[in-house]
Amino acid sequence: MMKVQVNTDDNIQGDEGLTEWVETEVGRALSHFQEQLTRVEVHLSDENAAKAGGGDKRCLMEARPTGRQPVTATHEAATVGAAVTGAAKKLKSALTSSLGRRSDHKGSDSIRKPEDR
Repeated sequence: MMKVQVNTDDNIQGDEGLTEWVETEVGRALSHFQEQLTRVEVHLSDENAAKAGGGDKRCLMEARPTGRQPVTATHEAATVGAAVTGAAKKLKSALTSSLGRRSDHKGSDSIRKPEDR
């Protein structure tokens, strides 16, 4: 069962509501990999803190597949929600690529035509 751990810096209020929302978003985005992941760490930060400007919320996600090296994704956006959603989408893509290659590596059909074998 995949555990989601949410961490925030001093500039982002990490309350229970935010944690539950992030857990739901990550769970929905990565549900296909739930059995292959032990933990997903989510790190939220405000890069510009008190300064004005868009694109300063940053979300770093690190997924830990069983028996594999961690897979990470980062997204920056104007809001925490957009940063989480973007990072989850990127992480899903990275996991699809990484874990998909692993499962297809052996025992699958060759890319060559049968007559080429």
